[in-house]
Amino acid sequence: MTKRLAFLGPAGTFSEKAALLCDPQAQLLPFATVAAVAAAVDSGMADEGIMAIENSLEGSVTDTLDVLIHESALLIRRELVLPIEHCLLVKPGTTADQVTTVYSHPQALGQCRRFLERCFPRARVEASLSTTAAVEQMMQQDGAAAVATMRAAELYKAQVLARAIQDNQNNETRFVLVAASDSAATGRDKTSLAFSVPQDRPGSLVDALKEFSDRRINLTKIESRPTKQELGKYVFLVDLEGHRTDPKVAQALEGVQALAYFFKVFGSYPRFEAAGSPR
Repeated sequence: MTKRLAFLGPAGTFSEKAALLCDPQAQLLPFATVAAVAAAVDSGMADEGIMAIENSLEGSVTDTLDVLIHESALLIRRELVLPIEHCLLVKPGTTADQVTTVYSHPQALGQCRRFLERCFPRARVEASLSTTAAVEQMMQQDGAAAVATMRAAELYKAQVLARAIQDNQNNETRFVLVAASDSAATGRDKTSLAFSVPQDRPGSLVDALKEFSDRRINLTKIESRPTKQELGKYVFLVDLEGHRTDPKVAQALEGVQALAYFFKVFGSYPRFEAAGSPR
């Protein structure tokens, strides 16, 4: 049976490219938002979903984090990292001096901020639901441009005004594959989780983190997001090396859960390793 894989569409987005890398044989189902991707998998409309979760220039993708924290019980079962090259697209025949509006997804606009400020300082910047949706908007009006992919240019017969316009050429986005279950242990795994600890007790966060350091578990990422319940209260997000079923990791997670008033494991999954990277 062909797997149904939801992604942030329409066709031509980096999410579609990530989906194709995950499973070239899957039936790809485009959705307009990350929340819709998650809802499709939660409801059984799709078997898996692909979501951007982190960019090397702009940091975490907050829409994805908020869905995982607050809106969905889906688990991460795989991660992959995709090099990102942004292009500036226009309707055929449009010149740079005619551009008054630039459309794209907020993450893409942020990744190209310096280029846009220098080359189009007077252009209005408008957010779109996706990079491909930006191309659709751009093609419907004069004096517009879109930050999008080369594939989107081919699909929509758009003209490429500039290539590789991201502010840093080492631009990469980390995507996660989500489903109803995560992955079995492989020996080279990561685990992602979120938790909140009491704010009125000094050392509460340190005590939680000591559960990992005392067991010499390496944390590869830690950040915070507002709980969306009260100003000054946060959810801490952690990525660590190891699988949730590894004895040391399982003990640490149990210890953190005992200290936390909110605790959620997003799943364990194989660590992404680029081709040629040392093992």
